[in-house]
Amino acid sequence: MSRYSAAEIEAKWQDAWDQAEIFRATRSEDKPKYYVLEMFPYPSGRIHMGHVRNYTMGDVIARYKISTGHNVLHPMGWDAFGMPAENAAMAIGGHPKDWTYGNIDDMRAQMKPLGLSIDWSREFATCDPEYYGQQQALFLDMLTEGLVYRKNAVVNWDPVDMTVLANEQVEQGRGWRSGALVERRELTQWFFKISDMAEELLEALDGLENWPAKVRLMQENWIGKSRGLQFAFGLIDGPDGHDRIEVYTTRPDTLMGASFIGISPDHPLAKQLERENPDLAAFSAECRKGGTTEEAIETAEKLGFDTGLRVRHPFDTAWELPVYVANFILMEYGTGAIFGCPAHDQRDLDFARKYGLDVIDTFVALEGGTPVEDEAFVPQKSEKVRWLKAFGWDDEATGSEAIDAAIAFCESNGVGQGVTKFRLRDWGLSRQRYWGCPIPVVHCDACGVVPEKKENLPIRLPDDVTFDQPGNPLDRHPTWRDCTCPTCGKPARRETDTMDTFVDSSWYFARFTAPRADTPTDMAEANYWMNVDQYIGGIEHAILHLLYSRFFARAMHQTGHLPAKAIEPFDALFTQGMVTHEIYLTRDENNRPVYHLPEDVTDGRLADGSPVEIIPSAKMSKSKKNVVDPVNIIGAYGADTARWFVLSDSPPERDVEWTASGAEATFKHLARVYRIVSEIIADTSEAAQPEADEDLLREMHKAIHDVTVGIESFGFNASIARLYAFTNTLSKSTAGAGAKRQAATALAQLMSPMTPHLAEELWQLLGGTGLIANAPWPQADEAMLVDDTITLPIQINGKRRTEISVPKDMPKSEVEKIALGTDAVVKALDGAQPKKIIVVPGRIVNVVI
Repeated sequence: MSRYSAAEIEAKWQDAWDQAEIFRATRSEDKPKYYVLEMFPYPSGRIHMGHVRNYTMGDVIARYKISTGHNVLHPMGWDAFGMPAENAAMAIGGHPKDWTYGNIDDMRAQMKPLGLSIDWSREFATCDPEYYGQQQALFLDMLTEGLVYRKNAVVNWDPVDMTVLANEQVEQGRGWRSGALVERRELTQWFFKISDMAEELLEALDGLENWPAKVRLMQENWIGKSRGLQFAFGLIDGPDGHDRIEVYTTRPDTLMGASFIGISPDHPLAKQLERENPDLAAFSAECRKGGTTEEAIETAEKLGFDTGLRVRHPFDTAWELPVYVANFILMEYGTGAIFGCPAHDQRDLDFARKYGLDVIDTFVALEGGTPVEDEAFVPQKSEKVRWLKAFGWDDEATGSEAIDAAIAFCESNGVGQGVTKFRLRDWGLSRQRYWGCPIPVVHCDACGVVPEKKENLPIRLPDDVTFDQPGNPLDRHPTWRDCTCPTCGKPARRETDTMDTFVDSSWYFARFTAPRADTPTDMAEANYWMNVDQYIGGIEHAILHLLYSRFFARAMHQTGHLPAKAIEPFDALFTQGMVTHEIYLTRDENNRPVYHLPEDVTDGRLADGSPVEIIPSAKMSKSKKNVVDPVNIIGAYGADTARWFVLSDSPPERDVEWTASGAEATFKHLARVYRIVSEIIADTSEAAQPEADEDLLREMHKAIHDVTVGIESFGFNASIARLYAFTNTLSKSTAGAGAKRQAATALAQLMSPMTPHLAEELWQLLGGTGLIANAPWPQADEAMLVDDTITLPIQINGKRRTEISVPKDMPKSEVEKIALGTDAVVKALDGAQPKKIIVVPGRIVNVVI
């Protein structure tokens, strides 16, 4: 082949890898194992450049580890359940199953041309009955261990999709798919007892040294450990059964600034009162239409209903506080009741001003402290302030000091007790939809809730469902829904809720170790392959997916499905940046943006010459049309060009901007490498200068060292920059044919993790044995990394005129002699003696004339 042909090369070598099955992972005790995993994709139907970047990073690591003698597991699967498939079925007809598996086929076909070192024999989708049947078995084991339970709970309810939504699926108070205003509704739900592991999950974060610090902090904040005071306000003339209101507060130091009590619309007291008060019932019903996310609560108008009840302050029985039902208090947080301290909480202040309640300053700034007006005074807990309402601590103290002192003071006076609580709540897994993993229990009038027998698993989803009306089709499918009780044999009904899709992705990493096992895991395989040595994915999964996976790993160990070492399943985590692209837009007659695809824009203009507005470095979005189709890129330039580009332009944790000019430049560089190596193969000359061979080989060993360090530290862009430099050195070298072939062989090996197809072709042309993918990684000779000579620039009267190469340890007097003998210095002196010559060892020579 006279010219670089990516299409021909890439098809050839992908076929060779498949024939040799070099990426099939098999347990082998004679090699160290390495498990590299990228977060698996949702089968939307099209891969995007973010996929290319994510999986190329994992592929570089996997190929490098194969070359360094590791037994590598690099699997792929599909996170395939969820609402998008049901929405598609409702929008275009058909069945979610057909839509999902069709998309999987399309995406697999789009991914394979990338040449990824994936063991496709382990592929599965979470909607495979073989997968979700084992998930059902896990559920039953967790139920036996007390890790799963059922209770009534207030949830986010989407009235259009008619399903429960997780908090992260509620955006600005609306369902993320339907756009409908989310309501709060009380339903009977299944929960995982993740809160029981809150302390352990928090403490274990310190041991995750190879995780990004920002991810550990995000998890720490989500778990939300706090120390506070739990106590009660005595209720005056409350209804039967209610003589006190329990409160938990993390700011007991502000108790002397309390001006009202707020309770949730779902608080038992509020529910009892609304039965006899239609106005309160109507208010509470309106409150329940609001979302339960922190964002929704914080942005919504703060509303309250005065119950007419009063409580006594625990430190002054003559001090009475009004009791309000308030829309910003959730029953599942704390006790479902708060005391409001408006001076030091903006939400409470807004509420107090709205309803004409007292605002009592308990502390002010040390200097210039003035009473609160429209903005609450909320200093950092570490900031020292002057206390106006202190009891038991100094007039000047930090909030942290005052909190500790307040807890101690209250406990010593019999007012409540110090309590440690966590923000983390149990994981509600029930979803009222069809396309998810069925929960394997039945409801029997005689026996109650009965677990299904394992021999009856998987409980398969029925295929004969329709989506011609809202709601969960499982609720109206009698031949599936109606069953017999596994315990007594009497008629019963299946649980029609399915599992949250976060469940599917919380244990897939373990299933990959034995994807065809007839139990959730094979302990021998799990013990060998676990943990995941390197996990790669987006920062958007930094909290829930990773937290739930950590919980599941512990639950799987507790139920006998993972070894103890795997309770933290991911040894190292890397969160990559996005691939961005300019947005091109024009505007219609109403000044609304009209977006245009990159291929429709040339030099900032459309085909008709109209100029476009350009928004730089924006996240790729189908709606903004600033997407680049990897399939088109591979067709035009080849997979190696796409791989090299997404790795080369910026550090992998940062965003990378895709540009057509950058892709073209990358292709030209790879073609140049092919041409340089082809010319070296045809060259039979000897070195023009004896030291040229050594110089080239010294640079080769430096490149081996630097590229290796870059790959091992995820500095792929630094490795590629070093490869650019080494390619230039090789192209200009006057070394002989033997040294050049040795250097070209090393170049092919160093490029192989990034551009595996081109590397295989060069390896073959250079006479390499077998496949480069299996070849041992080149080793840098430490001796060759130390320069015996150094290059010193020579300045004459402050201007650089020439340079010399001298032994590193040459004495100054000898360096002076060589410098004075150079043509530039001789010509400048013109027979005269220099005024001064200054040698700075290892740096520079200054000649003053």
